[in-house]
Amino acid sequence: ILYAMHDLNLTSKVAYKKSARIVGDVIGKYHPHGDISVYDALVRMAQSFSMRAPLVDGQGNFGSVDGDSAAAMRYTEARMTRIAEEVLRDLDKDTVNF
Repeated sequence: ILYAMHDLNLTSKVAYKKSARIVGDVIGKYHPHGDISVYDALVRMAQSFSMRAPLVDGQGNFGSVDGDSAAAMRYTEARMTRIAEEVLRDLDKDTVNF
């Protein structure tokens, strides 16, 4: 998910993009096994009560501590947080030879 957001250039300084677009890219390019699992992982990475440092900056209803579920992906938008950018910072430098 973070790699797909990196490919879309969804840094913390750009406008939010629809979650459905992000999920579609992940399914189309990397994980063709259903959208629910991808969206659930995206939502969890955006919840400050689920992760110590959220990796996704979400806009819209991403659920609550009380167990309320997130809105459908067509109603939410997301982009990476600064911490996620740091995680992926040296990815393009080919530090590992394959």
